[in-house]
Amino acid sequence: MREIVLDTETTGFEPGEGDRIVEIGAVELVRHVPTGRTYHQYINPQRSMPAEAFAVHGLGDDFLADKPLFKDIADDFLAFIGDAKLVIHNAAFDMKFLNAELGWVHKPILPMDRALDTLAIARRKFPGSPASLDALCRRFGIDNASRTLHGALLDSEILAEVYLELIGGRQPDFALAAGSNTQSKAGTDQARVGPRPTPLPPRITPEESAAHAAFVDALGDAAVWKKLS
Repeated sequence: MREIVLDTETTGFEPGEGDRIVEIGAVELVRHVPTGRTYHQYINPQRSMPAEAFAVHGLGDDFLADKPLFKDIADDFLAFIGDAKLVIHNAAFDMKFLNAELGWVHKPILPMDRALDTLAIARRKFPGSPASLDALCRRFGIDNASRTLHGALLDSEILAEVYLELIGGRQPDFALAAGSNTQSKAGTDQARVGPRPTPLPPRITPEESAAHAAFVDALGDAAVWKKLS
C-alpha cells in the first residue's frame, strides 16, 4: 500500500483570487513505513509575495525568481505521486490549490476522495482538543524544534510521523508482528516441560479398577483397550 504525505506553501488562501503554490513537499510511505523517497520543489508564482505569507514560510520574491513555473514541474509531480493515496493536513486547502494549478496547465485534476485528511482524523479522535500540526506533535512527543517557519518538505516529514501515530503508532504492523512473534516464542519455550521425576499415584479405587477390567474382558479379544494395555 503506497501513500504520499504531502504539504504545500502558497502566496495566500484563494487561488481564485490569484494566489499560487510556491513550494511542494512530499514523503513516500509503503505499508505505513517511510521509504526514504521524497519530492521537493520550489515554484515561481509569477506574482509578488504578500508580507503575511512571507511571515509564515519565509519564501520571498528574490528567492523564488529563478525557480521553475508550475507548468514545468507538473509532470514530475504527477509521476511521483502516481495513483497513491494523498495524506494531507487540512486536505481541502492543498487539494484546492493543486487542482487549480493543474487545471491552469491543462492536466488532470486530483479527485478529492484520493485525499486522507489528518486534520479530520485528529478532530474525530480527540474532539475538542487542538488539532494543528504543532499541537499533535506535542501530544505524540514528536520533535519539531526545527520548525521555526513552515516548510513543505519538513512539514510533510513531520506529518508522516503524526499520521502514523494517529493510525496506531509508528510502523504498527511491523511492531505488532515482531512483538507477537517474540512473545509467542517465549511462551512456547516456557511451556515446554519434561516428564515428572515421580509419577502421580492413581486416583481410582481397586474396585473401580476391577470393574474396568471386567468391562474390557466383555468386549472380546478385538477390543482396542486390550491393544493399548
